[in-house]
Amino acid sequence: MARKAALIFVVAAAAWGHHSFKAEYDSDKPVHLEGVVARFDFINPHTEIFLDVGGVRWWIEGASPQMLVRRGISKNTLRAGMRVSIDGFQAKNGSRKAIGRAITFPDGQKILLDASGTGLE
Repeated sequence: MARKAALIFVVAAAAWGHHSFKAEYDSDKPVHLEGVVARFDFINPHTEIFLDVGGVRWWIEGASPQMLVRRGISKNTLRAGMRVSIDGFQAKNGSRKAIGRAITFPDGQKILLDASGTGLE
């Protein structure tokens, strides 16, 4: 019985961690954020970028570390103090949270941040 309960907990936790775009983000609220990277967390299930934009800190969700590595982003690519721009969609609740679709680096290089790799998930 304990093994069954543990299995249910693990499956539920995994499902909770991998949420739906439509449940949390609003495709009618596109955002274009230009700011300075405060922190980059290269963690599962989704990477996190904390971006300071005009005195306001945004929390940006990106694809998994594995997907970003395939696109050329490593845990050392984004550094605190780096100026970037990020396009994405704001959270439905209106908070300063967004799902990132693409990031543009100071040299003009653009890399997709979303899980689908199309920028249109």
